[in-house]
Amino acid sequence: MEAWAQTVGTSLDAAVDALAGRTVAVLTGAGISTDSGIPDYRGEGAPKRTPMTIEQFLSSPRARKRYWAGSHLGYPLFDAARPNAGHRALAELEAAGIVNGVITQNVDGLHVRAGSRRVVPLHGSMDRVLCLSCGQVFARPDISARIEAANPWLAKPDAVTINPDGDAEVSDVDDFVVPDCTVCGGPLKPDVVFFGEFVPVDRFDEAKALIASADALLVAGSSLVVNTGIRLIEQARRRRLPIVVINRGVTKGDQRATVKIDGGTTENLTALAARLTR
Repeated sequence: MEAWAQTVGTSLDAAVDALAGRTVAVLTGAGISTDSGIPDYRGEGAPKRTPMTIEQFLSSPRARKRYWAGSHLGYPLFDAARPNAGHRALAELEAAGIVNGVITQNVDGLHVRAGSRRVVPLHGSMDRVLCLSCGQVFARPDISARIEAANPWLAKPDAVTINPDGDAEVSDVDDFVVPDCTVCGGPLKPDVVFFGEFVPVDRFDEAKALIASADALLVAGSSLVVNTGIRLIEQARRRRLPIVVINRGVTKGDQRATVKIDGGTTENLTALAARLTR
């Protein structure tokens, strides 16, 4: 693999050389949404946090109360986030026929709002809610309305600390009423992959298919700590595809990268799109 340069300008030139004339699959992480006001789990300066695991959610009624109360308070701010120039740059590259699709580890839906047509949400989406018993799907606004009706005492603070999954920090949840499925009475869960839960096989297969039909891989805003990301970048490496990684700080994919740009996704994706669509 080529040795990548240390300066942003030279690295951008190398990234253009690696991707020009190729069909590019894209993998994104939380770092692409930080400029939209959604914090990162692991980026430089991110506060330490231990998200709820699927085991906790399923085994503890109080944990479900805490999760749903926090998720209800945090979701309006999460939902109000808007795509930034980095999201729009990827949509522009797809429209130009350069990008064949976006695989994202984010649950914020910002790629779709930015205009990307083929998006594989590896970890699901916060705007859908599933019944764990019968599989019924609900729109998030409908569940929010039910929560408000059942918990009129739940005051909405003026300032909510939002987390990358749309959750907010809450403590007093003993009286919180958790909504259940109106079809079968089963427990409800946002359509997102919790920590300790596996990405659905069909969704991961769709992500692999995007990389299999591409000539290069662009990773933006992901530290690649989650195993699914590494598995996808390894698929590209085994096919000897050029791999470009854009992220602030070290990632687990740096040693596999053809080019590494240590910097923000917004400015670098915008510059990359401008160069590749000339």
